[in-house]
Amino acid sequence: MSQQYQDATELAAQIRSGKISAQSVIEATLKDIHNRNPELNCFTAITAERALAQAKQIDNKVAVGNDPGLLAGVPFGVKNLFDIAGITTIAGSAINREYPPAQQDATAITKLCQAGAILVGALNMDEYAYGFVTENSHYGATPNPYDSTRISGGSSGGSAAAVSAKLVPFTLGSDTNGSVRVPSALCGVYGLKPTYGRLSRKGAFLLSSSLDHVGAFTNSVRDLVKLFAVLQGYDPQDPVSTKKPPESNFSVLGNDITDLRIAVADGYFAEGSTPEVKEAVANVAKTLNVTKSIAIPQSHRARAAAYIITAVEGANLHLEKLQSRPQDFDPATRDRFLAGALIPASWYAQAQKFRSWYRRQVQEIFQQVDIILAPTTPCVAPKLGQETMTIAGVEMLVRPNLGRFTQPLSFIGLPVLSIPIKESNRLPLGVQIIAAPYQELSILRIADFLAAQDIK
Repeated sequence: MSQQYQDATELAAQIRSGKISAQSVIEATLKDIHNRNPELNCFTAITAERALAQAKQIDNKVAVGNDPGLLAGVPFGVKNLFDIAGITTIAGSAINREYPPAQQDATAITKLCQAGAILVGALNMDEYAYGFVTENSHYGATPNPYDSTRISGGSSGGSAAAVSAKLVPFTLGSDTNGSVRVPSALCGVYGLKPTYGRLSRKGAFLLSSSLDHVGAFTNSVRDLVKLFAVLQGYDPQDPVSTKKPPESNFSVLGNDITDLRIAVADGYFAEGSTPEVKEAVANVAKTLNVTKSIAIPQSHRARAAAYIITAVEGANLHLEKLQSRPQDFDPATRDRFLAGALIPASWYAQAQKFRSWYRRQVQEIFQQVDIILAPTTPCVAPKLGQETMTIAGVEMLVRPNLGRFTQPLSFIGLPVLSIPIKESNRLPLGVQIIAAPYQELSILRIADFLAAQDIK
């Protein structure tokens, strides 16, 4: 089924017009997942009965001339930390399997289904969303669709890989320090992390409450636009949800972008990456006719502070289980949580103080520019099981350093989109398009322009 439509936008149009049925799409999707998932290891649960029932409802609406929704009949999957009614929310863990099934869908799933999209299952991830590799000791690794010997990235690796492999046109993930952007870059798809609080997290199992975002993966910009339109909005059930009015003026997409002031991130963001990563950023800058560069001060400290906050908040959430049953955690996750539990409270307080300072510095930068470009990852996807990598002559650990360019931006809740850079005979990379809070539309305008240029 994946070869019969370009993206979710085209598929929904075909279903809305009656050219194809939602039921045939879902049947083909479920068959494709059944045949290919043993190798790809993206899905950890399939919601076949529910999906087929919803497909029938969509087809009935089309048959009688009722509106089936903006995303009519489009299959999608979600990272397995989202609540799905009737299924236990495992969040990549073994411990959570003991919990009762969720009573209702997460808000994000509900919104998508109200728009006609059809949930077909839950997707693999790093345990409790604490990682950049999706090599899960309980549920196995999700290999990269471009090269099965390499990682998909994480923690939303199953979500990125499912879109990259065209099992489904779009998926949901979460991003704490880069968990949408890192796998989207390594798998060659779009990965959007909106402004902190702009998409509801109700019904999502959190890692670090002050850092966690809901995000999405697609193969096209126009799909991202539709998903953002559906998912955005205030949710009183999410304590960090913002009351910013929903964005609606998407008609500016595809127009001239010369009104947007764009710069390339220099300093920290220009160091510690491979030549092909630097080339990818340079090519995007050239396509956009960008000559200005700008340094975001103390970004290395922002990354360190983000690590402290994540580790402390994550460890605190799981402290009782860490004390009573440490053997039931993924060892890689457990050890980092234990380290977080030992961090002094004064360090956490200092990290939060620095966070406020860093936010003010970046706010001042966005008085001078509208968009900042930066690499997403320091390299292409490492090998499965690879523990270290060498970049610019420096050997470093894979797990913590894949997020070196994403962590400082999550730290202060900025909206960021990782766009795919794909060249023949090369593994994909990503470039981050960064804007001030609530300026997602500017990001989408740049992405839409680049997509039209077929940037490589």
